[in-house]
Amino acid sequence: MPLSRLMLTDFRSYADLAIQPGPGFVVLTGENGAGKTNVLEAVSLLTAGRGLRQATLSEMARAEGPGGFAVAARLEGPVEIGTGTLASAPERRQVRISGAAASAAALGEWLSVLWLTPSMDRLFVEGASGRRRFLDRLVLAREPTHATHAARYEAAMRARNRLLAEESGADPAWLTALEAGMAEHGAAIAVARARTVAALGGRLANQQEGPFARAGLTLGGWLPDADDPQGRLVAELRAGRGRDGAAGRTLAGPHRSDLAVTHIGKGQPADRCSTGEQKALLLAVVLAHADLIAEDRGRRPILLLDEIAAHLDPFRRAALFERLAASGGQVWMTGTEQGLFGDLPGASWFVVADGTALPG
Repeated sequence: MPLSRLMLTDFRSYADLAIQPGPGFVVLTGENGAGKTNVLEAVSLLTAGRGLRQATLSEMARAEGPGGFAVAARLEGPVEIGTGTLASAPERRQVRISGAAASAAALGEWLSVLWLTPSMDRLFVEGASGRRRFLDRLVLAREPTHATHAARYEAAMRARNRLLAEESGADPAWLTALEAGMAEHGAAIAVARARTVAALGGRLANQQEGPFARAGLTLGGWLPDADDPQGRLVAELRAGRGRDGAAGRTLAGPHRSDLAVTHIGKGQPADRCSTGEQKALLLAVVLAHADLIAEDRGRRPILLLDEIAAHLDPFRRAALFERLAASGGQVWMTGTEQGLFGDLPGASWFVVADGTALPG
C-alpha cells in the first residue's frame, strides 16, 4: 500500500516536512548530507523495529528541536498512521493508527517495508548479527507477529543472563519460567525464519539467470530440532546454565543462528564473490522477496533503495529500473544526480536541501 503523504516533525534534519509522493517511483536527489536518507529512515519507522539505521529513538529527534519527533503518513483508504516520541520520554515509542493508540507490531498489518542501504554492502563478509537482522526484516514483512516474538525472546534472555550473573545464585523456579518463555518465543522465531527461507529460497532457485545472480539460501549456526523446537530449546537452556553463567551470555537459541547465501551459478559462498556480485545477490534476494510478499499478502511492499543507482553498473542499473517498473508498487530511491535514474515512468521527483524536499 503506497504512501500518498509523508509528514515529518522535528525528525533528524527536518523541523517540518510534508511531501506527497506518487504511487510508483519516488526519487530524492541532492548533495551528500542533504538529508535524503533521513526521509527513507522515516518511512522505515512506519513498521515495527528500529528502522534502517538501527538508531535509538533519541538519536532521531532533531538536535535543535524540543526532544521528541513525529513521523506520520496517509495511506489509501484513507488511513493515517504515525509514530514518534515525546520530549518527556525520548526513548518510549508511540504509535497511532487512524487516531487510536496501537503497538508497533500493528503497523505491519498496514505496511510492509524492505530496504537496501550502502551499509549493507558488506552484509555477507561481516558478522552474523547483520544477516540475522536482514533475515528478520524479511520475515517481518511477511509475518507482522515476528516482531512481538523477537521482543519477548530478547527480554526473557536479558533477564535470564542477569539472574545467572548473580553471585548469590539464581532462583531455579524463576530461571525455569524465563527459559520456558525463551523457548516459546524462540521456537516461533526459528520456525518463521525457516518458513521464509524455504519459500524465498525456492523462488530464487527457480528464477532464470539474468543480471541479478540467483541466490541460494540456507540457515546455519544454531538450528532448532525440527520435530520439537520448543522442547529442545528448553533442554539446551537448562543444561547450559553453568556454561552460560560463566560466559556471561546465552550460547544456545535463535540469536545464534545465521543466514548463509551462495551464488548458485558459481557454486560459491557469497562472501567469496566480488563486491559487485554480492550487491547483485542482495538485490536478487530483496526483489524476489518483494514478489513473494505481493503473492502472500495481495499488495507489494514499499521498497527503500538508498544510493542504489551509484552502486550498480549501467547494465544492471537499467535492468533494475525495468524490473521495478514492471513489478509496480512504490519504490523510494536516493541519489546525488537525477541523471543516474534516466527516464523513470511516472516518477515523483524531489530535490532535498536545507531541511526541505521540493518537487523537482
